[in-house]
Amino acid sequence: MWSKRYSSFSINRVLLFLALIVIAAYVSPYFILGEDAHIRIHDNLDSNIVWYQLLADSGQIFTLPGATLPNVINGLPRSTLPSGLDAMVWMYVLFEPMTAYAIGQTIMRLAAFFGMYLLLKHHAIRSERMQIVAIGAALGFALLPYWPSGMLSIAGLPLALHCFLMLRKDGKNAKFYYWIILAIIPFFSNFVLSFVFFLAVMGLVWLNDWIRHKRSNWVFFSGIAMMTVIYLVKNYLLIFSMFFDAGFTSHRNALSLGHNTFERSIGLTFENFLYGHTHDTAEQFLIILPVIGFAFLIAAYRNIKPFWLLSLFSFNFLLSLWYAFWYWEGWRIVKDNVMVANTFNFSRIHFFDPAIWYICFALALAIIWKHIPFGKIIAIVLVVAQCMFLFPFNEQNKYSALDTPSVEEFYSEALFEEIENYIGENQSEYRVVSIGMHPTIAQYNGFYTLDTYNNSFPLEYKQAFRKVIAGELEKSPTLENYYDTWGGRLYMYVAEHGKDYLFTKDRNEPIEQLAIDTEALKELGGDYILSAVPIENSNELGLTFEKEFEQDGLPWEISLYRVE
Repeated sequence: MWSKRYSSFSINRVLLFLALIVIAAYVSPYFILGEDAHIRIHDNLDSNIVWYQLLADSGQIFTLPGATLPNVINGLPRSTLPSGLDAMVWMYVLFEPMTAYAIGQTIMRLAAFFGMYLLLKHHAIRSERMQIVAIGAALGFALLPYWPSGMLSIAGLPLALHCFLMLRKDGKNAKFYYWIILAIIPFFSNFVLSFVFFLAVMGLVWLNDWIRHKRSNWVFFSGIAMMTVIYLVKNYLLIFSMFFDAGFTSHRNALSLGHNTFERSIGLTFENFLYGHTHDTAEQFLIILPVIGFAFLIAAYRNIKPFWLLSLFSFNFLLSLWYAFWYWEGWRIVKDNVMVANTFNFSRIHFFDPAIWYICFALALAIIWKHIPFGKIIAIVLVVAQCMFLFPFNEQNKYSALDTPSVEEFYSEALFEEIENYIGENQSEYRVVSIGMHPTIAQYNGFYTLDTYNNSFPLEYKQAFRKVIAGELEKSPTLENYYDTWGGRLYMYVAEHGKDYLFTKDRNEPIEQLAIDTEALKELGGDYILSAVPIENSNELGLTFEKEFEQDGLPWEISLYRVE
């Protein structure tokens, strides 16, 4: 018996080592290719990376409430960007952007792997013989195409849950390192995206223990309180702007999200349940869902009651239902009358989905392993198949196949330096807007922009900027609704472009009749337009064409127009 246990232990150590090699291979393109790597554009290259870099260069990492960054919209409130206590900010201070990004990706995937492995090993699959299932499911969880800037907001949930469950179980005898981990996670994750919901669930678990089982586990409660306090301290700027800064009215106060019909909400429920959301996809449809279904059939045949598998599977469906119906038109009466329901996205609890799917996957594989002939072989094949399916989803494979620009190509620093030199003034002395490309490209290259993409900014500025693009919004009800009901992207919208902001030199057909208000643009301080496509009616608009800029090997062909 001892030799069998020792053999299983040795095999598991080898499997853990192999899993780490796979993770190393998965993240290696970031380190090998650097800025030649291809990574996600949406909510990444077009936003978060630039926000971190702006902060790193601003000298305002730690600042008092009320400070602004002059580079963006004539003064973007500092409180709308990550706190100086955010670990990613400091990575961008200490390293070049792509190095910081690579380190962040590595931390995220290691935390995802070890967190899920420890959670499964200690709380779901305790058998040493079945640890290949726990290791394989944890590896699959670590290889998911996470939203990069989420860091541990999703990937760190299993690790946090494991630590809390150990505090709950061991009480005063819990290992000290659980406290350290729970104290560190807030600096690598986002409170409002996921951990506000996670801590609320932990609070409900503690309350249930206290009421039903008469267990006033104050160690467990202290862990919840500690993590909550750390998040509140970390987000001091956001909290001040929300509750104490009467001079700042965010554009989020005017949000009007959630006009889906009942039928569309039902459809969205099943879409999210089967395929996930772009920020928390678990890639569950092809293998995991059939495996879970097969496990339920085995359980029914063998008269097994898979309580946790059924409970978590049902909970994930309820999360999808909640997510979908948060955007149902029936909620408008609440959102129109309760400010927090309008400005805070309560549907984001669906970020729990990936972790739950991989716990369910492991539980289903355990049933297959134990209760059918050749179940061990089948379970191993299935977990390996899921990991092999996920590996090609690494960013380099995915986005190079889609032929999107690399990091270097996207920001095209050499090209924008040429534009800066042509203008010949200090960048702080003039303001630009961009057409046909994301304004954060100009921001990354040091230009002061009147357009932007941010989570929050002054409502007054959004209303003023709308006057500039009102003519184009009138041409497109879709863009008009997008801007008026959400408006996080203050872009120089073009009706014929829609929501496409990537007009490279191989697809830069001219705009025949651009309908913008250059007087309104001048009132905001606009001096130049950087357009990825020619504007044929530029003279009618009071724009003077200056020069066209392009370089071999870079994707943009930029027409520079001066606002007269």
